[in-house]
Amino acid sequence: MKPKHSCITLFFFISTISLPFLVSSQTCQRTCGQIPLKYPFGSGPGCGDPRFQKYVTCNDQKFTFTTHTGCYPVTNIDYTNHVIYITDPSMSTCACTQPSKGFGLDWDAPFSFHDDNVFTLLDCSINSSPIYKSNNAYNSSAVPFCDKKGASICSFLYSCRAISMLNLPISTCCVYTPVDLGPSFEMDLQKLQCSSYSGFYSFSGQDYNPENWKYGIALKYKFNVYNDYPSSCANCEKSNGACGYSGAYDTFICSCPSGVNTTTDCYFEASFNNAPRLLPLQTEKVLLQSDRCILFSISTTAGRLVHISSILIKYYRIWNS
Repeated sequence: MKPKHSCITLFFFISTISLPFLVSSQTCQRTCGQIPLKYPFGSGPGCGDPRFQKYVTCNDQKFTFTTHTGCYPVTNIDYTNHVIYITDPSMSTCACTQPSKGFGLDWDAPFSFHDDNVFTLLDCSINSSPIYKSNNAYNSSAVPFCDKKGASICSFLYSCRAISMLNLPISTCCVYTPVDLGPSFEMDLQKLQCSSYSGFYSFSGQDYNPENWKYGIALKYKFNVYNDYPSSCANCEKSNGACGYSGAYDTFICSCPSGVNTTTDCYFEASFNNAPRLLPLQTEKVLLQSDRCILFSISTTAGRLVHISSILIKYYRIWNS
C-alpha cells in the first residue's frame, strides 16, 4: 500500500565563493591539427581573443591565416616569442617557381612582419617596375632600389634549378625587406610589375644553400598595447582549459574539457571527478520504501544540477509507483 503522503526534499549547497560562476556551454579545442592552441588563438568563434578570430581560424583541423590577399596555412606558432609562421602556396622557392599576386597584411590586424623576414621579388620589369629608378638626372641607367646587401641572395636563388630554367637576368631580382612595404604592409606584384616573389625567415645555418632555407613568412603578434599576458587566461590554461569570450561585450570565459564554461578556471572539474557518487538505484529504492519522507542533502555544484534533478525525478516516480 502506498503511503498517503510523500515528499522528497532536496538541499543543494552551492558555494558561491569557492566555485566559479557557470555560463552557457561552448567547447574550445586546444589543438588544430598538429598545432597546439593557446591564447590569443582559438579553434572557432568564442575561443581565443576576439581580435584574432577574424584572421586566424581552424576549419577541418587546418589552421589558416587570412588577409585581404588570400588564405595561408599556419605551419607553426612560437608562443614564447609571439611569432606565427605561415606559408604562401603561390610563393616561389628553390624547388618551384610560379606566378604570384603578392602578399599583404590588413592595416588593422594585430600582426606585423618579423625582422627576420627576407622578401625577394623575381622577374621584375627593368623598364617599367617602380622598384627601379634612375641613379640621377644625368644618368638614365636603371639602378635597383633594393637592398644592395641582398645581391648574393638573388644569386643563390637564381642558381636554383627551378628558377635557372627561366634564364632570367640577375638584374630582375630585388631583395625587398619588410620596411620597404610601406605603412600599408602591402606587396602588390602587379603594381611592382614582378611576376613572383620568394620569402624566407631563416638560412637554417646554410647561407649558401637555398634549398634548405626556411621558406615562408614570420609574423609577430601582440596581446595588447603593453603585450601583457592576461593572468585570468594563464590560470585557465594551467587548469587544462582554453581561453575564450562570450556575450555582447566579449567577456572572458574559460572553456573546460567537459564543455562547461566558467569565468575563472577548470580546477573545479577535479573535485567533480573525485566526488563520491550516489548510492546504487536498488539501495535508494529500499530507502524510499522504508521512509515516508526522505531528505537528500547533496553538496554539489551548478554543473551537476540537471543530472541530479533527473535522478530525483526518477526516484520520485518510483516512490509513487
